[in-house]
Amino acid sequence: VQLVESGGGSVQIGGSLTLACAASGLTYTLYCIGWFRQAPGKEREGVAVIDSGTGRTVYADSVKGRFTISQDNGKKTVYLQMNSLEPEDTAMYYCAVHLRGLRDTCAQSVGDFRYWGQGTQVTVS
Repeated sequence: VQLVESGGGSVQIGGSLTLACAASGLTYTLYCIGWFRQAPGKEREGVAVIDSGTGRTVYADSVKGRFTISQDNGKKTVYLQMNSLEPEDTAMYYCAVHLRGLRDTCAQSVGDFRYWGQGTQVTVS
């Protein structure tokens, strides 16, 4: 599985960005795909995750109401629409995939996600 992120950049406080993650080699139909971020000196944290099968989403409290995750299963692409950006959102954003079991649910546990992209930088100032 290969993941390629795009859409990062620099934006002013209160601005918006949309990140995209294109997955290739992903033949499994049930998976969790989402966004994580890591700021300098901080641990990697979950931002938003979506279930490929149910469409169920999970958001970090810090981004609820501002960020929206969506997916295009046909294109194996997931998006993160980020609005009302704050300096605290500045980080490297990573896309990741977890191949889940039939009865599993998606969560934002970093350790569950096996496949990772290279990341895209988001800077808010």
